[in-house]
Amino acid sequence: MTAQIQQLTSELTLERINEIPVLTLNHPVGSARIALQGAQLLNWQPKGAEQDIFWLSEIEPFTQGVAIRGGVPLCYPWFGGVKQPSHGTARLRLWKLSDYDLQANEVRLEFSLFSEYGVIEAKMKMEFTDKCTMTLTHLGQEPAQAALHSYFNIGDISQIEVQHLPNHCYDSLQGKHTDVPSTRKIEQGVDCIYTLEEDKTFLVDKAFNRRIQITHHHADSIVLWNPWEKTPSAMKADGYRNMVCIETARLEKLLQFGESISAEISALSADI
Repeated sequence: MTAQIQQLTSELTLERINEIPVLTLNHPVGSARIALQGAQLLNWQPKGAEQDIFWLSEIEPFTQGVAIRGGVPLCYPWFGGVKQPSHGTARLRLWKLSDYDLQANEVRLEFSLFSEYGVIEAKMKMEFTDKCTMTLTHLGQEPAQAALHSYFNIGDISQIEVQHLPNHCYDSLQGKHTDVPSTRKIEQGVDCIYTLEEDKTFLVDKAFNRRIQITHHHADSIVLWNPWEKTPSAMKADGYRNMVCIETARLEKLLQFGESISAEISALSADI
C-alpha cells in the first residue's frame, strides 16, 4: 500500500510503502526509489533503459525494522554475522534526507545517519546521470566494514556471465579458499569473497541484451552471491533466477573516520 507523504519538488516525492518512507524520483535522467530505512536504493531505471538495473523482491513486505530484500542494502558498520544483527544496523535504521540538488542532467541526493543523541555517524550520497554512483562516508569513531550489497536484475541466471573477477576467492559455502575462473557462470548457489584486483567488474546479461559495468572505488573486496534454491526470507522460490549480487566491499582494510567507499554503475546495450 503506497501513500504520498510530501511533494518535495515536481520530480521528487516522499511516499510511504506499508511501514517504510520511500523517496521517489521521476526525472529526465531516469527514475529511482530510495527507502529512508537504510538509505537503500530500491530501483533505478536510467533514461532509455527497458529494464530496471536492480532487482527487488515481488513479495517484499516493507516492514519497519526488517531488512528489505533487494535493491542495494548497506552492510555497515560490519559485514556478515560477526555480530547481531547480521550485516550491521545501518540497513535497519531510518536515515534522513539531508540535502538534494536536481539539475537538468544530474540528480544528487544525500542521506545522513544520526545517533540517538543527534550525532552524525555516516553519509550516503547518490548521484544519477547516465550512471548511478553511491558513496558511503564513515563518520563514526570506531573503524568499520561496509558493503554495497547490490542485487542486479537479470533476465535469467542461466544466461549471464560475471567477468573480470580474480581467479581466487574465499568460498563461504565450502569454508575455504579456492581457485575459480575469472569469468563466472552461475549454475548453483554461490557465496564468494574476492580480494579486489581490478576496479571494474562486468555483468553480461544475454536475456536482457545488456552489459552492466560496476566500478569499485576505495574498495578491497568483491562479493558474489546467489542463494539458488536455498530461498531466503521475502523471496519467491524461483526469485534466484532473476537476480545476482555483486557487492562492492571494504572488509579487510577497515574504514577510518572520514573515509568513503563507492560503487559506480553504468548499463550498456550490447549485441551479445
